Amino acid sequence: MKIISWNVNGIRAVHKKGLFVPFIKKYQPDIICLQETKAERNQSEVDLPEYEEYWNSATRPGYSGTAIFVKKSLGEPMSVALSIPKEIVKKYKLLNDGYGDPNTEGRVIALEYKDFYIVSVYTPNAKDDLSRIPLRHKKWDPAFLEYMKDLERQGKPVIFCGDLNVAHKEEDLARPKENEGKKGFTMEEREGIENIINADFVDTFRIFTKGSGHYTWWSHFANARARNIGWRIDYIFASKQLTEKVKSAKILPEVMGSDHCPVMLEL
Repeated sequence: MKIISWNVNGIRAVHKKGLFVPFIKKYQPDIICLQETKAERNQSEVDLPEYEEYWNSATRPGYSGTAIFVKKSLGEPMSVALSIPKEIVKKYKLLNDGYGDPNTEGRVIALEYKDFYIVSVYTPNAKDDLSRIPLRHKKWDPAFLEYMKDLERQGKPVIFCGDLNVAHKEEDLARPKENEGKKGFTMEEREGIENIINADFVDTFRIFTKGSGHYTWWSHFANARARNIGWRIDYIFASKQLTEKVKSAKILPEVMGSDHCPVMLEL
């Protein structure tokens, strides 16, 4: 099974560039998890007859949003869940923080299959002035992790993937010293990834690949992508029990169309 995750930064924009459908045809993923779709399902002109599409779009037009496209040969999911469950939202007071309500921004979609759960997630950005760190650190990160552990307690392994908007360690960005304490590389945000790993989820890319130079997002400024001055902020995490089934985990920097590139897991 091949799973790909990609923050497309607007599915309509990637499609208009003529890059999305050829990408799918080349890599033939069984499941593709998307983030920042910036569209309702009926606004997408992508035609993929082999796939069933599941969307969680933001109430605000042209903003955020997640989706999962699944090959029809896998069959229909046993359940489809949009956003973090209300009881967890209530527990962590994960409500409107002045920027918006993260529960209406289409940030999470989960599909249940016979042998596993697959989740696409788009984590809120901390903002340049770090004003959304309290939401990230005390509310979103623990709430999302609790949701993933709750799914695991249903007796099936969980694979969750997406743009988590944080580089975990110094090797996960090209210029760690200059960015220490800034958005995407604060101690609070990095702690969120540590907590995920301490909860027995595995950063699948790091099973196979160590060291720096492997990034998934590049700024539009100063020719950063061509110079590979980037950040690894897109991940595929899996329940530890799946580790022995992981065949490969890769970053696909050659795939253009977004300021992010896709990441891929083969089981």
